[in-house]
Amino acid sequence: MSAPSFERDAGQSDPILERLLDLHPKKIDLSLGRIERLLKDLGSPQDRLPPVIHVAGTNGKGSSIAFMRAILEAAGKTVHVYTSPHLVRFHERIRLGDKAGGRLVEDSELAEALALCEKVNDGAPITFFEVTTAAAFVLFNRHPADYLLLEVGLGGRVDATNVIARPAATLITPVSMDHPEFLGNSVAEIAGEKAGILKPGVPAVLGFQQPEALAVLEAQAAKVGAPLQIAGQDFHVREEHGRLIYEDEAGLIDLPLPKLAGRHQHQNAAGAIATLRLVEPALSPHALEIGLATAEWPARLQRLSKGNLVALAPAGSEVWLDGAHNEDGARVLSQAMADREEKAPRPLVIVTGTLATKDTAAFLRAFKGLAQEVLAVPVHGEHAARTPADIAALANAAGLPAVACESIESALRFLTARKWAVPPRVLIAGSLYLAGEVLRLNGTPPR
Repeated sequence: MSAPSFERDAGQSDPILERLLDLHPKKIDLSLGRIERLLKDLGSPQDRLPPVIHVAGTNGKGSSIAFMRAILEAAGKTVHVYTSPHLVRFHERIRLGDKAGGRLVEDSELAEALALCEKVNDGAPITFFEVTTAAAFVLFNRHPADYLLLEVGLGGRVDATNVIARPAATLITPVSMDHPEFLGNSVAEIAGEKAGILKPGVPAVLGFQQPEALAVLEAQAAKVGAPLQIAGQDFHVREEHGRLIYEDEAGLIDLPLPKLAGRHQHQNAAGAIATLRLVEPALSPHALEIGLATAEWPARLQRLSKGNLVALAPAGSEVWLDGAHNEDGARVLSQAMADREEKAPRPLVIVTGTLATKDTAAFLRAFKGLAQEVLAVPVHGEHAARTPADIAALANAAGLPAVACESIESALRFLTARKWAVPPRVLIAGSLYLAGEVLRLNGTPPR
């Protein structure tokens, strides 16, 4: 995980955020001691939050939260949201709930909360994520809401968000390989870290899991006494005649397909519904329908239909953006692209930039036999980014013709200079940092 970047014209919070980056020599140092100290000195705002739904997992956390927020808001609830990382502006991480549907934190109130945390911390070592999480808790504590949807930053057991003693519910989305340098070298080890958010007596939902992850999660739940709802056992989901059918012990619910594209979003939606039915058992089918039909989450199979970059792409082409960056993310992404190919055939071109900390070869292999070619681009501003030449070499080794390009813009111009019998389907993916760069350059940042 790289250091965040901030828009230089974002406002008075930027200088504080820059200073906070220097309070600890490591960008990531998983521990609860530092944030517990700071929160205690702040008066323990984490103990006076709205009911918390705590979400961990490898893939699907943000999408699941987007579904839950949309459903709860459709039911008339006010919802705070804390997610990471941001795509374009830090402010995306903190969404304050209100009756109008919520808003991203304003710069002046963010700056005030950050300044308070900086003052109380008094220069003591603390990571950027820890101190900004404390600031988020301060803000959430100040603004009444019905729920707080809280996303784990990394892992779970010793993540800064895991200071919530008794959430209303927890959700663990699918667990797979990612961040092995911090979380472990097997799916089972990583699942053990994610399982750290399970709490005694707090109901938990387990999304669709690999067997080795499920075994670890079930064992930890039994150990701490967390009642479980398990995907594929206690609730099910399927597509039928262009509708989404959700089923649990209470019966069937006939719903529209999610606005978020891809079959994997059906499973994310199911986990979100199962979790909400634990805390809001009387939730109406109407709220579920509206929530699925309106939920949005940037850079998750997001169709870019206009903007500065889209204007550079070949006329008539489709441009899609996704933040997938690991093997499992690539698997569900390639499946979604294969589904689109079956319905409306087009040449698929992958534009990708990746970090050296990720298994780029495994990511690319998921598209063998599906993508026509790969255009490798840099992820600007990231010291851990792979060079386009390195990415192109890995793509060629995976059996995918590849070209190294100096920028996203040059990659799109490269495609436009060619004649196409059928305009291509362009998928930009490989890194959330790349996705943020695309949204910024395209002039379509998250709102």
